Amino acid sequence: MVEVIKHYPLATVISVENNLPFITHLPLIYKVGKLIGHIDKSNPQASLLKGNKPVTIIFSGPDCYISPSLFEKAELPTWNYIKVHLQGTVSEIKNENEVKQSMVDMTEFLEAPKQAYVLDYNNPSMDKFVNYVMGFEIDILQWEGKFKLSQNKSAEARDIAKWQLISKNETNIKPFLDQVI
Repeated sequence: MVEVIKHYPLATVISVENNLPFITHLPLIYKVGKLIGHIDKSNPQASLLKGNKPVTIIFSGPDCYISPSLFEKAELPTWNYIKVHLQGTVSEIKNENEVKQSMVDMTEFLEAPKQAYVLDYNNPSMDKFVNYVMGFEIDILQWEGKFKLSQNKSAEARDIAKWQLISKNETNIKPFLDQVI
């Protein structure tokens, strides 16, 4: 599950207030037992990411439709996916220097392994930008992995489904991006 978080760090962050869900998509960085992130202070969810409030986090790995046409033997259609659901409590990082350092750490993590860009902690723009964001950390209290990968199938069928998952996630992105961008 940690590997899913590291490879797919864009999380769905869910908070609830007065039975109304607030949902934001943010990259989060895993540090043993915790997730670290930052959010625009003007985001309505920001006020819910303080004071040890409960939060639900979902990380989404690859997913795809598995067609019965891929198999020699009769199979039913299915959908394979990788998800990680976390429950935790969130608290604000109030120290401005820690928020800046978390932004540097996140950039370093997201730029890995080539490090084509290095965010300088002392960059004058950081001093302005840090005033518009709120840093937070989530103490992870509960983990749940949702890995539907044709486990109930034969080894041969699992292998076919695995390659379909890999292939679809490589080939589906270009037509999609051509349509939305």
